[in-house]
Amino acid sequence: MFPSQPVIKVEHLSKLYRLGQVSTGSISHDLNRWWAHVRGKQDPYLTIGEPNRVGKGSSDYVWALKDIDFEVQQGDILGIIGKNGAGKSTLLKLLSRTTSPTQGSIKVKGRIASLLEVGTGFHPELTGRENIYLNGAILGMTQTEIKRKFDQIVDFAGVERYIDTPVKRYSSGMYVRLAFAVAAHLESEILVIDEVLAVGDLEFQKKCMGKMGDVANKEGKTILFVSHNMQAIQKMCNKGLLLKNGLLSSQGSMEKIIQQYLSDASPNQANVKIENGQSKEMMPGYATDVQIIDEHQQLIPEIPVGKLWSVKVRYQINTSLESFVFAIGISTELDVAIRTVFTEPHKIGPGQYEAVLSYTDIMLSSGKYNIAIGLSNYEKTFAYYPDVACVWISDISDVRDEKIVKTKATGLIINPLNIYVTKIS
Repeated sequence: MFPSQPVIKVEHLSKLYRLGQVSTGSISHDLNRWWAHVRGKQDPYLTIGEPNRVGKGSSDYVWALKDIDFEVQQGDILGIIGKNGAGKSTLLKLLSRTTSPTQGSIKVKGRIASLLEVGTGFHPELTGRENIYLNGAILGMTQTEIKRKFDQIVDFAGVERYIDTPVKRYSSGMYVRLAFAVAAHLESEILVIDEVLAVGDLEFQKKCMGKMGDVANKEGKTILFVSHNMQAIQKMCNKGLLLKNGLLSSQGSMEKIIQQYLSDASPNQANVKIENGQSKEMMPGYATDVQIIDEHQQLIPEIPVGKLWSVKVRYQINTSLESFVFAIGISTELDVAIRTVFTEPHKIGPGQYEAVLSYTDIMLSSGKYNIAIGLSNYEKTFAYYPDVACVWISDISDVRDEKIVKTKATGLIINPLNIYVTKIS
């Protein structure tokens, strides 16, 4: 084990970009900017932030990052996640000193090696052998270091047969394997990686994950890893940052950060209000709301494989029914039925009810699943809602959580099919 000590400390880090042309647009403004710089003052034209990062705004300036604070300990593998445009790549460029911050400070203890783009520093006309020396030199390796690590780099990349072939003839997979192999064998204390492993094949991705784990656990290196692959992020990283519109939304354990990222993905997909039209009062009953929730009763449109999730449905019954059945069906995106779960026929009176179906005994593979709802009496369906809601199952968990939280039911029905029904009014 390596002693826990901060190797990266980021304080009030901000990065502001000017949209369009680089100059201010006038000589007087350029002179004002130069004079402010000479006096050590803040640029007078870098004060306008743009809260809307998607639509067209009124300002020519946009904050890629705003007031970011965090620390990274030695040996940590820090996962950085967020939607496109959240500021992930900008953060890595600032940390690797590819660009400078507008405000704030970055304190780094040790040498940083960066792999921000596939094959950065590679020359297409040079051979793989020549590019190892060129790329290694760009990344800060000495010629002696490269010679000592050369065979390990080639073996890891698996390109020995093509090492004296110009890299312009390499496939994209070979390109990224060689680029990662050089970066992974740097004698640096901190490794920064930005979404490059998605190019390699599955076998090489596993190899990269193993190498990243080794350099962190055995060599005490610190890794900053940006990826949209939640499975890779969860397996590799012990801590995480969630960026949202240039702001640091959350930081902490990787599992906590992933859950927050997924729950923020699109809440409206997990909370559906059903429109029944003006004739709903003439119907025996109708559904009003559908929610997809996790074991903590939080709305979540996307959830890891093996984790408990539930469908909560509210419905209104307008008249007494002697043989009422409530049913929930689940099917794949290609409309292949997976399962239909229903209550036993029972007598029910007017009122508002809530039914919760908890998936405790069925594990679905990753993908999108549609939810259908049906209400019937004496096997005659009077309200049917196909594909009324959907849930995404994400392959980011290998082991099913053994703690299954079952809802306590205090209402009418608790049946073996895991539907719990209560009358709420």
